Amino acid sequence: MTDNETDSDLDHEDLHEHYHFTAKSGQTPLRVDKFLMNFIEDSTRSKIQSAIKDGSVRVNEEVVKANYKVKPGDDVRILLEHPTHEQLLVAENIPLDIVYEDDTVVVVNKPAGMVVHPGHGNYSGTLINALIYHFENLPNNSSERPGLVHRIDKDTSGLLVVAKTEHAMAHLSAQFAAKTSEREYVAIAWGNFEESKGTVEGNIGRHPKNRLQNTVWEGTDADKGKPAVTHYEVLEELGYVTVIKCKLETGRTHQIRVHLKYIGHTLFNDERYGGDRILKGTNFTKYKQFVDNCFKVLPRQALHAKTLGFEHPATGEWMRFNSDVPEDMTSCIDKWRSYASNSIQEL
Repeated sequence: MTDNETDSDLDHEDLHEHYHFTAKSGQTPLRVDKFLMNFIEDSTRSKIQSAIKDGSVRVNEEVVKANYKVKPGDDVRILLEHPTHEQLLVAENIPLDIVYEDDTVVVVNKPAGMVVHPGHGNYSGTLINALIYHFENLPNNSSERPGLVHRIDKDTSGLLVVAKTEHAMAHLSAQFAAKTSEREYVAIAWGNFEESKGTVEGNIGRHPKNRLQNTVWEGTDADKGKPAVTHYEVLEELGYVTVIKCKLETGRTHQIRVHLKYIGHTLFNDERYGGDRILKGTNFTKYKQFVDNCFKVLPRQALHAKTLGFEHPATGEWMRFNSDVPEDMTSCIDKWRSYASNSIQEL
């Protein structure tokens, strides 16, 4: 780069696209820095403003300033000199629990604690690092992530389908978008449910004050975020917690976690959403010790992606897979079951 050049003068081909968003038709005029804050996880406004100042943010192919107001249909991109971490992915020999595999798809049972794809602070040890080691030439999804059709949170365990061909990627992605795939979870939630079955609806979007959380938008803001629908059914009541199954009609980030908190039944030991403290129960010291022991047995949110169903992209056959609830969750359930039983006997 010569002394007379700036970052904004760099040839487009020398830059790497890190983010790409298209403003929806209902977008109200909004400063581009605020617009980007609504979409980029784990970033700060100062970092975004710095990128804008460096000429890294373009709207409709033009470099813009921070006070540019995004309008419906605007094409917003962040272009940087260095490649994305996805473009620099390193294959890692990480064992995978493969439930099913053929020439078109792979179904994987992800353990709790494994991040699905690289991101802020997690650039190795992810499911994708493992996938590209075990499988060659996986197709990229729209976010340039090899093989990935959908995802689950780091501390959620359970089933994921991976596409091995371009056709499978397109076919499976269309099923998830059309809500014809089946995704059922088992969870432990705080409190007792008034109804044995129910549906939670509410647009989910980034929390305005806590960027690490999502929230349900209500009232005059109800049209913000993305539509989300979760169906639940009580499986077992265990005193101050309840084992439920949740069926996703949509697939928003943290959907079950956000919807359950919204109706007053935060996931057990969900640190990000406040489930890692006693939300229901007594003030007795023994009870507090019991709950702490449960947290130690299950040191993550109590959520497992148990069932996955989809139409096979090559054969058209309906395929449905189930995975066992992992030991940390079953041990926690057993503890609560014993607690509930003893409590009844003491009455």
